[in-house]
Amino acid sequence: MIDIDVIDTPSLGDRSYLATDGTVAIVIDPQRDIDRVLALAEGRGVAITRVFETHIHNDYVTGGLALAKAAGAGYHVSAADQVRFDRIPVADGEEIATGELRVRVIATPGHTFNHLSYAVREISGQVVAVFTGGSLLNGSTGRTDLLGPAHSVALARAQHGSVRRLAGLLPHDAKVCPTHGFGSFCSASPASGRSTTIGAELIANPALIMDEDDYVASTLAGLDAYPAYYAHMAPANSAGPLEPDLALPRLADSSELRRRIDAGEWVVDLRSRIAFAAGHVHGTLQFELGELLATYLGWLIPWGMPLTLLGETAADVAAAQRELVRIGIERVESAATGSPELWSGGEPLASYPVIDFAGLARERGNRRDGAFTLLDVRLRSEWDASRIGGAINVPLHELPGRIWELGGGPIWVHCQSGYRAAVAASLLEAAGREVVHVDGDFSLAQEIGLADEGAVPVQ
Repeated sequence: MIDIDVIDTPSLGDRSYLATDGTVAIVIDPQRDIDRVLALAEGRGVAITRVFETHIHNDYVTGGLALAKAAGAGYHVSAADQVRFDRIPVADGEEIATGELRVRVIATPGHTFNHLSYAVREISGQVVAVFTGGSLLNGSTGRTDLLGPAHSVALARAQHGSVRRLAGLLPHDAKVCPTHGFGSFCSASPASGRSTTIGAELIANPALIMDEDDYVASTLAGLDAYPAYYAHMAPANSAGPLEPDLALPRLADSSELRRRIDAGEWVVDLRSRIAFAAGHVHGTLQFELGELLATYLGWLIPWGMPLTLLGETAADVAAAQRELVRIGIERVESAATGSPELWSGGEPLASYPVIDFAGLARERGNRRDGAFTLLDVRLRSEWDASRIGGAINVPLHELPGRIWELGGGPIWVHCQSGYRAAVAASLLEAAGREVVHVDGDFSLAQEIGLADEGAVPVQ
C-alpha cells in the first residue's frame, strides 16, 4: 500500500509530494523550506531514501539538494540537465526501487527540454500515481515559453506529445500529481486543485482533446506575463541551493529605517492594506503578508535590492522570510516590529483614502471634468476581457518604470481584488503622487454596470 502526502505551497501555486510504503519514502519536487518535509516524514515514522526533481524549476528555488543532504537520500535529477552539484542522473525508461516502491522515469519534454515525470507502482505492478511536475496538470499543461520565445512553439509541440505519451502508457485510474498549476504562473491556463486521474484528464485536458496545431495555437495565445524573478530561478537551481537561513534579521530603529528609505532601499510594510492606507511611514511600500506576497514582491523588487520588513509581530516577519526564501530572496537586511508610530520616530504618518467600486461609480458621476486618472493595474489579458470605460491600463509589473507617463493630478487605482492596487498605490505615493486606492473585487464593478465598457469579448 502506497500513501501519498501533499505538501502545498499555495502562495506559489505549487505542490510537493511524499510517497511512502510505510517504512521508506520518496519526495518529489520539494520546496526550499525543507523543515516541512522532514517534519512530515518524522511524523509518519518513515525514512526519506530518495528525492526526485521533475525539472530545473523556473518559479522557485528547490529544496531538493538540501533535503537529500539532510536525510542522507539519493538525489535524482535528469542526466541531460547541466548542474554544478553531485546527483544521481536519471533518464527515460529507468526504474528505481526503494522499499516497496518502484519508480519509472518517463521523459516528458515541453515545460522544459529535459523534463521528466515519475510513475510510481507497487511491487505487484499496479501503477498508483504519476508525478508530472510541469507537464500534465489538473485540466491544463505547463507553459512552454519560460525558456524564451525562440523555443515556445517547439516546446508546445513537445508538451502535446508528452501528455499523450503519459495517457498512453498509464492506466486510467492512476493519480495525476503535478507540481504546478494551482495558481502558479507556470500553468499555461487555469488549473484546478481537484484530485485527478489519467482517465479524467482524457476527457477534459486540452492537450488530450485537441489536435496538435490547435493545442499549440490556443496555448501560446493564452500566455501572459510571468514574474520577473523567474529569470533567477533556473540558475540558482542549477547551482545547487543549500538549506536557507530562517533566523530573524537584526532589528532596526526609526532612524535606520529613515536612512534606508532615503537611500532608496525597499522598506516593506507587511500589515493589511487597509491599515497601511490609514497610516504608514512615508516612503514605505505595501505588500500585505499572505499568499500573494512572494509573487508580487519578487516580481517588482530590483533583484539584489536591500530589503527591510516591517511587521506587527516577529511571527509576521518570520512568515514573510519563509515565503521569500522560496524564490531566492535570501537575505533581509533588517526588520522592525510593532506599529508605524514606533517606526516613524515621531514624524507624521502618511495616509491615503480607500474607496470601493460603488464609491468609485458615485465619484465618477459627480466629477464630469475628468478630475482624476483611473488606473487599472491588472494584466493585459484581464484588461482585454473586461474593463472600466475611461480607465488606463498599466500592469503592476510595468508601473515602476511608467509612473511618469501618468500625467498630473490624483490617481485612483484598482485591480481585480485590491491587493495589486494597494501595492501600486504605495509605489505611486512614494513617488510623490496623490492616490486613492479602489479596494474590492472587480466583480462588483461588473455587477453595478461600471465595467465591461469597450471590453474585448472572451473567446
